[in-house]
Amino acid sequence: MPYIAVTALSHVGLVREHNEDSLVVGPWTLCGTVTENPQTMLFPLGTPLVVAVADGLGGQPAGEVASALVVRRLASLGPSLDGEDALHDAMEICNHAVYAAADGDPELVTMGTTVAGAVVLADSLLTFNVGDSKVYAAPQDGLRQVSVDDSPPPEPGRRTTSLVTQTLGGSPVFRAVTPHTAAFPLSAGDRYLVCTDGLTDPVPDDELEDLLRVHDDGRAAFELWKAAIEAGGPDNITFAVIRIGE
Repeated sequence: MPYIAVTALSHVGLVREHNEDSLVVGPWTLCGTVTENPQTMLFPLGTPLVVAVADGLGGQPAGEVASALVVRRLASLGPSLDGEDALHDAMEICNHAVYAAADGDPELVTMGTTVAGAVVLADSLLTFNVGDSKVYAAPQDGLRQVSVDDSPPPEPGRRTTSLVTQTLGGSPVFRAVTPHTAAFPLSAGDRYLVCTDGLTDPVPDDELEDLLRVHDDGRAAFELWKAAIEAGGPDNITFAVIRIGE
């Protein structure tokens, strides 16, 4: 019987004082905390399953509040996310929810978060993102980013940038968002990586590709986390590896 294996991890890294990342896998959420070991969960293929990360905006207040709000809303909406139109509606709902939570509270004004994820359906997979958290297709023969970064090109000589041009919340006045979505056919053996930039900023894509080519599930998650830590762990590290099993 076909199934979905999701292996997830969230860690504060080596520099930040606390974790502003959040994670959702189906009905399960992890918000502002740390997993000691990668956790693997199995789900039947059929009902829409949402897997997503949210990265609270650094340098602005209450990033962990915004990211937690978004993944909890996605957890409740998950079974209804049966197409790209539903995903666009969900991103609009999440954006309004962040602004509504911040309204009138000086400790929350301008809080915001990125989000990136996938929804696994019976015969297809939908991806979505707002901001610079990423989704990769990770077949055995390569790695390909399928999300679209909301960020300007890095400065000459730099591989990454910390600037983000679109987020859920993050402004003193309401700003609508235009989420990036895409649909892909689904087959046994497919793998996807959903992650915050705490993984991708310190670890180049070719290294991610090498690790995912060699390892699956829990070992893959451990090696990805280890690579980010060995590269300095400059930010919170949160990701999920999705694998379609037979």
